[in-house]
Amino acid sequence: MIYDQLRRPLRDLRISVTDRCNFRCGYCMPNDRVYRFLPKRELLTFEELARAARAFAELGVNKLRITGGEPLLRQELPKLIAMLASVEGVDDLALTTNGAYLAAHAQAMKEAGLTRVTVSLDSLDPARFAQLSGRRDARLQTVLEGMEAAAAAGLPVKVNMVVQKGVNDDELLPMLGYCRERGYILRFIEFMDVGNLNDWNMARVTTAKEIVARVRAAHPCQPAAANYPGEVARRWLFRDGGEFGVIASVTQPFCGACSRARLSAEGKLYTCLFAADGLDLRAALRGDDDGSAVRRLLSQVWRDRADRYSELRGRAESTVDNKVEMFRIGG
Repeated sequence: MIYDQLRRPLRDLRISVTDRCNFRCGYCMPNDRVYRFLPKRELLTFEELARAARAFAELGVNKLRITGGEPLLRQELPKLIAMLASVEGVDDLALTTNGAYLAAHAQAMKEAGLTRVTVSLDSLDPARFAQLSGRRDARLQTVLEGMEAAAAAGLPVKVNMVVQKGVNDDELLPMLGYCRERGYILRFIEFMDVGNLNDWNMARVTTAKEIVARVRAAHPCQPAAANYPGEVARRWLFRDGGEFGVIASVTQPFCGACSRARLSAEGKLYTCLFAADGLDLRAALRGDDDGSAVRRLLSQVWRDRADRYSELRGRAESTVDNKVEMFRIGG
């Protein structure tokens, strides 16, 4: 295991398999502009992604998460899942998706070795869902059916809800009730200043403190310990069973325990969600037979790492120009 400048180990890798998405959510890919996506030849192949995963695992990574864009847009994704599930040392293989294509693929991905799934869902109102997803033809029911299919296939389901004040914060309790009834674990996420496109401002942030207060007023609950070192969600247990969590990068930063690296679809390594630049690993992945060059690069970058943007947010030293967009590294 290797450690960075702040003594944080490298444990988690998020692998983006595409920068394309069928939704245009305002906090990620606002639909008021035109996007240029990577040509297919620039995407890492499944073999290259598996090679990268093996190199990361040899340095201590035991958790992999497949992301996008929308990862289910990548053809033959279960093939990649099977390859990653066989990487020695990896014991947690997850997928983050908007759920639109989940029903068609959940069973195959479970059989390939996927261990759990997280669905991004910000509203249970069909009209609001379509508005927030940036697609008038987006169907909420399709996503809900995808979650049901994942659960039926034996995949534990988590739901991520980005909460924006005056946008969907009135749905905190309905979303919580829906998830509790079905055994899904809900994570409320503070609206974050990721990328450069979402016109972020603090006035639109429903804080973790506000979220917890509203939940506790309706459902008795108490704080719980993290499931593992570096868990980003602060957990709360209901007295009558079940749990929810809050991911509070803005008001309760967790940089001090961050053990995540992110690999973009074209092979750039990012050591922070709010970074501007990434290290290009593609040449090493395409030209190195035994993985030693990749491991050397990873070791060097991680040992030099000192990122803590969220702890410094608002200070002069935290200014990052042209931060990488979330749809390129999966959040």
